[in-house]
Amino acid sequence: MKKSDIACLTALAALWGASYLFMRVCAGEFGAMTLAGARAAIAAVLLLPLLGSDWRALRRHWKPVLLVGLTNSALPFVLFALAALGINASLSAIFNAATPLYAAVIGRVWLGEAIGRTRAAGLALGFCGVVWLAADNAGFTPGAGAIATGWAVLACVAATMLYAFSAHFSKHYLATVPPLALAAGSQLAAALMLAPAALALHPATPPSPRAWGALLCLGALCTALAYVLFFRLIARVGAARTMAVPFLVPAFGVLWGVLFLGETFTTAMAAGSALIVMGTALATGLINPARRPAAHPLPRPGARPDAN
Repeated sequence: MKKSDIACLTALAALWGASYLFMRVCAGEFGAMTLAGARAAIAAVLLLPLLGSDWRALRRHWKPVLLVGLTNSALPFVLFALAALGINASLSAIFNAATPLYAAVIGRVWLGEAIGRTRAAGLALGFCGVVWLAADNAGFTPGAGAIATGWAVLACVAATMLYAFSAHFSKHYLATVPPLALAAGSQLAAALMLAPAALALHPATPPSPRAWGALLCLGALCTALAYVLFFRLIARVGAARTMAVPFLVPAFGVLWGVLFLGETFTTAMAAGSALIVMGTALATGLINPARRPAAHPLPRPGARPDAN
């Protein structure tokens, strides 16, 4: 990849990692439902003017786009906002790295995609990491957070499963829809679906300027701008290389949590995240021990080594 593409990939991972920081900062003041609705609304307002002629594609495919808006934005936004009320930003980011694991399982169950020995080993390893982290945070009685840590963990797991489902659904039913139309349309759908509950459950006490700033950064940078970078990467380097992003998100999520929120990165979190990342790398084929390097033919006698 070119240096500009590597910079774009790193920036995308940093933005998505920062989303957990911003949710942790403002979820308590806005509430999960209002935060999720406002996040989608901000992203939609910023993305829709960029559509241009892609509006026609959005109108033709509005029904499946509506489902993607529900499963890839509305529900995950609410679930991760709820999780922010019970666990720290670092842990939420680590759980999100398991999305490709669920995608592999859904692909096998729903679409009959084959899972070889290496992928199966990766799935087992990755899910061990998820179970490890879940067991370490499995309390279902309220502690320091607004909700119990166990429910927060389950919210993260449910959100990542929805992301995995949406990836398969979009690939098989919306492959011909321009990516920006899908991004803007799904955010608009999420904002409209969440609007009634977001307005009904708006906070009685006005949120602080700090919370408002975190919300604006979450909607504008971690959602709208992140989508633009994401689809730019897919167009330039392909989906396979763009899949490196989930491996970097936990690192940035932990980094921002430690630097700006004073969170502690425990040994259990390090072990769990290592298992998830390694398992995901095996399950997605990024690491394949069975792959052999391609054999290169020997040069013809007298041939120049640099001949084309």
